[in-house]
Amino acid sequence: MSNLETIQAVYEAFGKGDIPAILGRLAPDVEWEQWEGRNTAQAAGVPWMAAGTGPGGAIAFFTAVGSLMEFKSFEVLNMLEGGNQVAVTVKLEVAINSTGKTFKEEEIHMWTFNDAGQISAMRHYSDTAKHIAAAGL
Repeated sequence: MSNLETIQAVYEAFGKGDIPAILGRLAPDVEWEQWEGRNTAQAAGVPWMAAGTGPGGAIAFFTAVGSLMEFKSFEVLNMLEGGNQVAVTVKLEVAINSTGKTFKEEEIHMWTFNDAGQISAMRHYSDTAKHIAAAGL
């Protein structure tokens, strides 16, 4: 399975709520939302943007998303593959349960693969100000 096919399967699983299928594609040392330098959403304490390592980091992300957000819409616009990475552009609208705030945005999800074909890193490139405001921080 190519990296692009793996990511297509990840988004299909996400759409079905099949998180175990996603976790099965992760490297044991996967880096989730790991940034060099300062990420403003992480510094503000946005729970679904927290950095994590290993499958536990991904589980924390999916737990936060599942319990704190309601997706009004989620649309994959495009997938671009190059080298050991796949970039996915998405358009979404999300309501935050704790604040009642809603925001719309377009994001890029950057997936990186190791030599074994496992997902070794994932980052969201997004408008962090929208996430911070919606979280009420």
